[in-house]
Amino acid sequence: MKRVYLSGPMTGLPALNFPAFHAEASRLRALGYEVVNPAEISVVGTSWNDCLHNDLSALLTCDAVALLPGWEKSSGAHLEMHVAHRVGIDIVIAREVAL
Repeated sequence: MKRVYLSGPMTGLPALNFPAFHAEASRLRALGYEVVNPAEISVVGTSWNDCLHNDLSALLTCDAVALLPGWEKSSGAHLEMHVAHRVGIDIVIAREVAL
């Protein structure tokens, strides 16, 4: 697992939950992982559908999906996890990822 996609809730959360995405991206990068962070590729003001289209394209370039807390309540994270599962991308809990 070298390239990791972060997945978690954004819609309806303060600052779209970007601080949690950025914190986890920093932690994983410090461990040596290449991280695809949707908070870095999403354009604020873009429709949910357009964001998800871009995010799924990025997800498909990754070796694993790391789920952030609250992912269970996110329809986008559920879809990302489903796509990852269907195409054979590993699914892990972000806070459990170590070296």
